[in-house]
Amino acid sequence: MEKKFQYLNTEMYYNVSGEGKAVVLLHGFAEDGNIWSEQVSFLQKYCKLIIPDLPGSGKSGMLQKDNVAIEGYATFINALLENENIEKCILLGHSMGGYITLAFAEMFAQKLTAFGFVHSTAFADNEEKKTSRQKGIKMMEEYGVFPFLKNTTPNLFSENYKKQHPERVSELIEQGKNFSKEALIQYYAAMMNRPDRTEVLKKSKVPVLFIIGSEDKAAPVDDVLKQVPLPKTSYVHIIRGVGHMSMWEEPEKLNKYLLEFIINA
Repeated sequence: MEKKFQYLNTEMYYNVSGEGKAVVLLHGFAEDGNIWSEQVSFLQKYCKLIIPDLPGSGKSGMLQKDNVAIEGYATFINALLENENIEKCILLGHSMGGYITLAFAEMFAQKLTAFGFVHSTAFADNEEKKTSRQKGIKMMEEYGVFPFLKNTTPNLFSENYKKQHPERVSELIEQGKNFSKEALIQYYAAMMNRPDRTEVLKKSKVPVLFIIGSEDKAAPVDDVLKQVPLPKTSYVHIIRGVGHMSMWEEPEKLNKYLLEFIINA
């Protein structure tokens, strides 16, 4: 069921399906809630799924510049939970959604029974990554969204998947046409300026899930594995032959791991 609510004088959209334990799925950069369609079809039989279009994505309006930070998006998620009268949930984020998940865990820890990353990291951007994002912002400003996404999106997938499913890669690029340049630049700035949040993992009193792609260039396996020992309780799954997009590349495996975590957390 599609729903909407007013947040900071802007309409925000989200979908709710299923019943039971509340689970919020956060999409990543240049995605919207539809990226989770395979997971919704499977998981809605076992829990209550809340899947927002983050501010600036899908049908949701953009935040004003004063609220553009990873922490600002986390505050939006808190408002969404309040709108749904949800006191506690499991929060799972893909990529940028993982950064928001960590910020939420830092700011609203009492509202989480568990949280996790689907191809994401607690590390801040290093200087090389910041430089890359700055180049991306410049490219979007000069050439627009589509050329930028056409250049960067294929890097999210494993080489084998790109060869076998070029139409799916093209589909994700095409979906990017729905984004404004301003929204994507806001996301890049927010990600670039986020702090290291490994302390959040160390202090976590709830279980943490790590979904890792063996061929992920955006959240490299070696980097993420350094974070796995930090929480008191970690669930860890490395999906072989997968890049940054297991939701599409290996949906059945991801669904299995998410359900296991949701049931046991």
